Amino acid sequence: MTKMRTFRSLLLAAAILAGSCAKDEIGPTVPEPVDKIASKLVFSADNALPGELLVCFDDEAAARIETSVGAVTRAGGIATRSGIGDFDAVLDGIGVKSLRRLFPVDPRHEERTRAAGLHRWYFVGFDADADLTLVARQMAAIAEVTKVEFNQRLRHVACGKAVPLTGAETAPRTRSDAGFDDPYLERQWHYINTGNQTLYAGIRAGADVNCAEAWRLCTGDPRVVVAVLDNCVQWDHPDLAANMWVNSGETANGADSDGNGYVDDIYGYNFVDDTVLTLSTAEDADHGTHVAGTVAAVNNNGAGVCGIAGGSGSGDGVKIMSCQIFCDDRGGSAEQTARAFKYAADNGAAIAQCSFGYEAGSIVSDDAYTRGVSVEKQAIDYFIAAQNCPAVSGGVVIFAAGNDAAAMASYPGAYRDYVSVTSFSCDFTPAYYTNYGPGCNIAAPGGDAYQSYPQATSQVLSTINGGKYGYMQGTSMACPHVSGVAALGISYALQLGKTFTQSQFVSLLLTSVNNIDQYCTGSDAKYAKQMGSGCIDAFQLLMNVRGITCIPVPVGSQAAVRVLEYLGDGNPDLTIAGVEISAEDRARLGIAAEPTIFSNQVLFRCTKPGSALIRVRLQAGTNSGSGMNGMTITREFALIARENTSSNGGWL
Repeated sequence: MTKMRTFRSLLLAAAILAGSCAKDEIGPTVPEPVDKIASKLVFSADNALPGELLVCFDDEAAARIETSVGAVTRAGGIATRSGIGDFDAVLDGIGVKSLRRLFPVDPRHEERTRAAGLHRWYFVGFDADADLTLVARQMAAIAEVTKVEFNQRLRHVACGKAVPLTGAETAPRTRSDAGFDDPYLERQWHYINTGNQTLYAGIRAGADVNCAEAWRLCTGDPRVVVAVLDNCVQWDHPDLAANMWVNSGETANGADSDGNGYVDDIYGYNFVDDTVLTLSTAEDADHGTHVAGTVAAVNNNGAGVCGIAGGSGSGDGVKIMSCQIFCDDRGGSAEQTARAFKYAADNGAAIAQCSFGYEAGSIVSDDAYTRGVSVEKQAIDYFIAAQNCPAVSGGVVIFAAGNDAAAMASYPGAYRDYVSVTSFSCDFTPAYYTNYGPGCNIAAPGGDAYQSYPQATSQVLSTINGGKYGYMQGTSMACPHVSGVAALGISYALQLGKTFTQSQFVSLLLTSVNNIDQYCTGSDAKYAKQMGSGCIDAFQLLMNVRGITCIPVPVGSQAAVRVLEYLGDGNPDLTIAGVEISAEDRARLGIAAEPTIFSNQVLFRCTKPGSALIRVRLQAGTNSGSGMNGMTITREFALIARENTSSNGGWL
């Protein structure tokens, strides 16, 4: 039998080299055109892992293979045969090591897995010295095979290793607004930037994500789970442990307690080595833990740093699920990434935080990315389609734009359905490494090591491995700021009992921004209108979720706010009868005198950047002078004060 299969394999290879192959039930094959074989190939051997291919079968073949492979794996063995004659003939000639269904069976979600066609994908491992392109074409020539994908390598969007925070470092306590007791919050300029020049002489107040204002309304919600697809997150870090997602159905006993196809996945899973989460030791080992801290380090616990959606210290932060796709110098393949996305969708994540991608320029269009439709994209789309939070109808996927300083975002983030994040520095200028231009959607703080060199204070401060804290820079660090703000926005929607479609929520996210183009001048002029919609603002997102209009106002000059322009058709027949701004909000914006009303405008002067609520009393209808009065109504608006504003305020 083995000699016969070897002969058939050689015959098949010869047919491919001649430009054709196919089969009937038992005998010689009927040729297929070369272009049909090529049309089944997804990507190429360039940037692909050797000795690995991802194969998708048609429905009938998938059912046969599932029976054949399942019988072996259920008995604890490693399958090397599919039960499809011609396919097994190819396996004979390449030193097959394993054949397995790419996505393990999870009975809770098997119906939607099959509906998405993900059950038809299989991983094939074989000798690393086999000709990858030839093997792929041999497999693609088989009638039952619909796609053969080269297992591409993705990479971290990192920009240097972490710089540990030393215990001797201190900073003046300049922030009383937040009300949290985390000692290093003062160094997290990226959350609340007061212009503290001890961090960097050129720092600019307001170059942040506006956390202080947002935290007065919401600090997170444990019903929101953020999957961090990255290095392993240190699950027992003192500043992360309370906000780690825990698989309540799993017990650490060496068995798959909850039957989801993964053993001992308590806080997530290691998709690199197909085992429990494993802390990395490589240079970028801190990457996943650092990213997780920005999203949800525990707030107000008297230790370390804060997370954007880390709660108030009362167990109310969002949860972090660690989906490990990098370990030491290994990982980041399309196969591991696809499995991680599906795992996140099946286990309750509402947001996918993704600081990785392909090199910018290796894929240059959405059509090129979707050509053939990779299993990675199918898994991402599966994640987006899964509703794991009642406030939003589907998952939100957020990628780093890349650190190639290239005039385009890297894929997958550049794809039109995913959010891609560029990076700015603590003075609002674009970071020197950030990608920009087509495919970029929104900007966030990512830091710039050169601004405060040799100190690291102009970079992003967060958690690192070993229960410690450290600085890092990159669009990798900008990305979790947007993921954290998104998690905060979904938490606020839950708090208010509001619901949004996935596209509605992403629209709110991408329009909750401040102007960045005014800082793209001189040598930075190339970044103008290329950094995305603007700089993410957490308070604005919460206001948009709440349904309150945000009005931009200048700092340092008189604001004349025409509130009627934001009502009805912009010219309603209403009269301003009064204005209220709380003493706390006036102090926050540095408004010394009570606002006044002149010519149906609200006049005041802000001396500090920040945000506040203003309540305007309006009269609908006119008074008769003899006791007949118009109706008095009240509308709330949000004021967003920044150093400068463009003619349109910098918002969409």
